[in-house]
Amino acid sequence: MSGKNVILEFTRLQREVLELSSPAEQVRKIVDSISAIVATDVCTLYLMDKDQGMVLMASHGLTQTGPVSIPAGKGLVGLVATSRHPINIDRANSHPNFYYVEGTQEERFQSFCGVPLVHYGKVVGVLVVQRVDPVALSDESEAFLVTLSSQLAHIVADMPVTLQGAHFNTYIRAVKGSSGIGIGLSVLCDHGDLYSVPDEPCPDIETALEDWQQLLSKVQNEIKHEERTLSALLTDNVSSIFSTYSSLLADQALIQKVEIEIRNGNWLPGALRKSIQYFGDLFLAMEDPYLRARHEDIHHLGNKLFATLQGSNNSHAKKLEEVDQVVLIGDEVSISDIAAVPGDKLVGIICFSGSSMSHTAVLANALGVPAVMGVGMLKNLRNRERFIVDGNSGQIVRYPNDMLCSEFQHLIDEEKQLTNKLSTLRDLPGVTPDGFLVRMFTNSGLLADLSPGLKHGAQGIGLYRTEIPFMVRDSFPSEQEQTEVYSHVFRVYAGKPVYMRTLDVGGDKQLPYFPITNEDNPALGWRGIRFTLDNIQLLMTQVRAMLRAAGADGDLHILLPMVSATNELDTFNQLLGEAIEQLSDENKEVRRPKVGVMIEVPAAISQLPFWCKKLDFVSIGSNDLTQYMLALDRNNSRVANRYDHLHPAVIHEINRVVSIARQHNLPLSLCGEMGSDPLAVILLIGMGISTLSMSATKLARIKFLIRALPQNKAAAILQQCLQMDNVQEIRALLHHTLHEFNLHELIK
Repeated sequence: MSGKNVILEFTRLQREVLELSSPAEQVRKIVDSISAIVATDVCTLYLMDKDQGMVLMASHGLTQTGPVSIPAGKGLVGLVATSRHPINIDRANSHPNFYYVEGTQEERFQSFCGVPLVHYGKVVGVLVVQRVDPVALSDESEAFLVTLSSQLAHIVADMPVTLQGAHFNTYIRAVKGSSGIGIGLSVLCDHGDLYSVPDEPCPDIETALEDWQQLLSKVQNEIKHEERTLSALLTDNVSSIFSTYSSLLADQALIQKVEIEIRNGNWLPGALRKSIQYFGDLFLAMEDPYLRARHEDIHHLGNKLFATLQGSNNSHAKKLEEVDQVVLIGDEVSISDIAAVPGDKLVGIICFSGSSMSHTAVLANALGVPAVMGVGMLKNLRNRERFIVDGNSGQIVRYPNDMLCSEFQHLIDEEKQLTNKLSTLRDLPGVTPDGFLVRMFTNSGLLADLSPGLKHGAQGIGLYRTEIPFMVRDSFPSEQEQTEVYSHVFRVYAGKPVYMRTLDVGGDKQLPYFPITNEDNPALGWRGIRFTLDNIQLLMTQVRAMLRAAGADGDLHILLPMVSATNELDTFNQLLGEAIEQLSDENKEVRRPKVGVMIEVPAAISQLPFWCKKLDFVSIGSNDLTQYMLALDRNNSRVANRYDHLHPAVIHEINRVVSIARQHNLPLSLCGEMGSDPLAVILLIGMGISTLSMSATKLARIKFLIRALPQNKAAAILQQCLQMDNVQEIRALLHHTLHEFNLHELIK
């Protein structure tokens, strides 16, 4: 078969498979079509399960009287998987690796050709064709199967692996939203989707404008009611989430955008859709995962406005009355959905879309409810289905049997015991048994992130992202508007250090009112300090707002992102001096803050010795530093599995930064995912890093580790790891260390 025909056949097959609604139908279509194309008596698709065994998903021509599963490495199928190359023979039963499965009547078929399905370097399955006649497959047909399998792997890689004929224990991996495990019955959240609303002529523009104002008022009142409902369930208030929604509802950019669309002749639902989509798309286009997640919040708010406009009110209220252990399931489960469930009933949240940084995930974390995001559409979904929500590993289990539920219930009981143990640590210092003290800070960027940090014992904010006020507007926020936002942060964290990063926008984070020419490589382009220095009037306004918000009492630290050259640091220090002088002349009481740089560009590392007299501190941004060190985009699915902050090169360079900072008496902190990874924290403590910043929910676990692991032991482990050139060996040693100190329960 020619290369052109291979492409045509696969394109046709792919189109037909994707049109089918269930995985069972899809795999059946695959095996039937391939058997016809290569003219074989049997075509069988096996997928690898979590134990590395091979599960028969579908077969054309093979007899099945029950589920078929081949143990890991067994048989010709196992040999294809482990050897990772095709096996094409005329008599399968004479091969030493032949493995007969009872009930399949496989003895009728002589020839065997199996090819591995490889997805980003990992074998995910095996495709097998067989014939009655003892004749090996032709070279042309084998080449076709090899070519087809390389493409087929991308279709089947995410299919749930279940025993054929056994409708249970379907595992679906997705994104961790909130840690913990919950077992309960599904309650579907479906109130209509604003994005499906069409444009229609507006019959009465003035009436539509009045309806818009009334809608805003009504939804504000609903949000206040939901805030009161949820606040009662928390030991510390998370009302800042609702403040963010209230602020969006009061924002003139949104209000005026809807009004403009109405005056242009669109009816209110259409005007609302266009406006919400406009602001949501601004965030969705951004590469920064934290900022990109803000589009979900805007979408949630739009759907809430739309639901209220339609007059729907908790359509699942009756369903909730019939379920004792509720798992909320929907495209984007809203805060309103969560608020409608009594706190003792809600055991899990599953979102078809969304990310770990959405407000749904933030609120789930604050409530202690397990959540898994981005699972994709679940076909044939019904109310009152049993689900296991495993927020620790970012997976759900559909159709779990009683035995599996019992196993997960045991994990839930263990988790409760650990939570009770960790809750006592909130006000205790993060000090190792041999006296090494670690300050525990939190990362933030929304008003909604502030309260959870304090709830979990944060001693300050190690990274406050200032981009949000710039993103949700149709013009640059004024100095006064920025001052009000920053002042709230200092009020909440009064007496505690606040590290504020200057505006980090650019090619990958577009401002709607300041278009930037598209860049081929935005991560390496006009962003961070490069952008703000080229628009120095914006930086001056922001610095003045920070200084005014901090006043004479706020403990302000200014963080500069993406610094790679001395002149960038010099220019900023000059600007800071001018801002302080200006505000003093205006009789504003301010003081000079501490200034530091983010170590996220590798070029900054070798220049640290030259900068030591110009800086008050440095902060390692482990996410970007790892990305730039390894030349890997962790948001690119093709290479994301190679992104690892425990790569030897990353460990060596961070250790180098620590050594330089110590040599020049520069205080040093680390923010990013490394600070919340127990394995990485062993090495960071070993290096002597004494300030870590992380998401609020990780603080107690990391403090527990710090208080159990001597710093001198961590330093010894670090020295061993510095002699290793393999990530797997490093991880194995760190896992062993956690087990040695009975800390393995921290790895979830």
